[in-house]
Parts: sequence; structure tokens; C-alpha cells
Amino acid sequence: MNQAGISRREALRLLGAGVATCAASPLSNAWAAEPPQQKNMLTRAIPSSGEALPVIGLGTWQTFDVGPTPQVRAPLEEVLNAFVEGGAKVIDSSPMYGSSEEVVGDLVSKLGLRPKLFLATKVWTSGKSAGIEQMEASVRKLQANPLDLIEVHNLVDVETQLETLRDWKRAGRVRYLGITHYNAGGHEAVARVLASQAVDFVQINYSLGEREAERRILPLAQERGVAVIANRPFAAGDLFRRLRSKPLPAWASEIECTSWAQVLLKFIISHPAITCAIPGTAKAEHIRDNLQAGHGRLPDENLRARIIAEAT
Repeated sequence: MNQAGISRREALRLLGAGVATCAASPLSNAWAAEPPQQKNMLTRAIPSSGEALPVIGLGTWQTFDVGPTPQVRAPLEEVLNAFVEGGAKVIDSSPMYGSSEEVVGDLVSKLGLRPKLFLATKVWTSGKSAGIEQMEASVRKLQANPLDLIEVHNLVDVETQLETLRDWKRAGRVRYLGITHYNAGGHEAVARVLASQAVDFVQINYSLGEREAERRILPLAQERGVAVIANRPFAAGDLFRRLRSKPLPAWASEIECTSWAQVLLKFIISHPAITCAIPGTAKAEHIRDNLQAGHGRLPDENLRARIIAEAT
């Protein structure tokens, strides 16, 4: 999902304070750097396969729900080009996001980017036949066969849809399967599925403003070997509103951040359970800023505590 509220441009103007960017420092064995052609974006391994994914991705809720004209789609082409040039891969969409799947599919095909991307979407309906129909439509709209990841959104008819997804995975129609929820009220149900079902991914809300996942979901995902995608990384814009009057602290330079957006994203990806965060944007300048969070040093526990204190 994408953040709402004050504009990102205004937030960056109000919050930004330049600090020098340094080379990436060594991290624990769980972290690795992408090959040079991927511009050294930090990566995290998918536990079920070992495949490495860059830690910053792209959400498409609202931002890619646009019409067919070249004028409205041109800025999104810039976003996708900047996204790939910055060494990122994971794009998350859904049939519930209006035209987003179709727009992503059309632009990715036009730009020839499919081999460089990890495309994820969701199924959100009840019944086996309805689920298959919805997933088939996603394959057509995203122009991706196989899809990299399909998740059961908000656990709707989760047993039925996971059964179909396992069939699709065996048949090579999807590479990974998972579950999602966007609200902390669903975390207990998510935990029950994680504890009882074999899934590759879980996508949940996690940010400096929504830390409930730290209690149960993130430790359980680590225990069960499940990759975690963090949605709502800016808490639907609440964090920008909260921080709009605060200058970027001097300690941001310790983790090579030049904007609050980068600090907020580094807080997320510094949790060892997190595989990828997916901020949404329709502006190339914002995606470039976001992607810088995937480079350089990450906050340790002491600095995480300082970030929490600064933002609360």
C-alpha cells in the first residue's frame, strides 16, 4: 500500500538534511550485496530457497491505478526504469488495486524489464473456481507466466486458495506462495496459519508507526523460515506527518541517510526477519530516494532505539 497525507516532496523539503553517503559496510552473514550490475543493493535470502531479494521494493496500491493514456503512464515508466537502475526487483500488486496489475504488466512488457523483476500479486476471493479465475486474470494482466509470488490476501478462504497455489507451484505456474494481512487485528489469524501451514512468504504491516508484528509475527516467521514483506512502511503517511517539524538528526549520517524516508525504511529492514519493504510512489525522485535505504550501514539495536524515541 502507499502512504497518504502530506506530499512526499513537501516531506522531503521539510525533513531533509544532507549528509555524505559512504560505502556499504560489512554486515552479518545473513546479508549480502547484489552483484555490481545491481549497484550493491543489500539483499536478504528467501529462507525456503536461498534466492536473494533486494531489501527495497515497490508497492502499487493507488499509485499504479491509472488510465491507459501515455500522459498518465509516462511518470510510472520513469519510476520503473529508476527502480531497475537502482538494483531493485520486487513489485507488489493485487487484483484489488484497480488497474494496477494491468498497468504494471503493460509497462514492464513495453520496457522489456520482466527478466529483471520479481512480480508478486494476490488472490482475494472465496471458492476454488473463483480463486483460479482471479489468478488466471492476474497472469494475463501482469503478462507473467510464471508469476514469482501469489499470496492469499487477508486470509480470505485461505485453505482453499493455498491448496490451489500448491498445485500451481508444482506445475511451475507460480514460484512462491504466501499469505498477507494489512492490519494488526489480523496478526493472530496470520500466526495460526504460519504455525500450521508451509508458506514461503508472509506480507504484513510493519513500520516505525506500526510495530505490533514484532511481538509474534516476525519471531514466528524467523522460526518457521518464512520470508517477510513489510507493507505500509510509512504507516499510510502518519510518520511523515509526525516528523514534519523535526529536522533530520545528526545521527542519520551514522547509517548514511539523507532523508527521513530512508531512516524509516532502514528501521524496517534492519529487523532480521524482514526480507523486503515495499513503499509505494508514482514519482521517480521518490523511488530513487527510497532505494538509497537499501545501501550502506543499517541501525544496530541502540540506534533503532534512538529512532523509536525520535519518532514517538
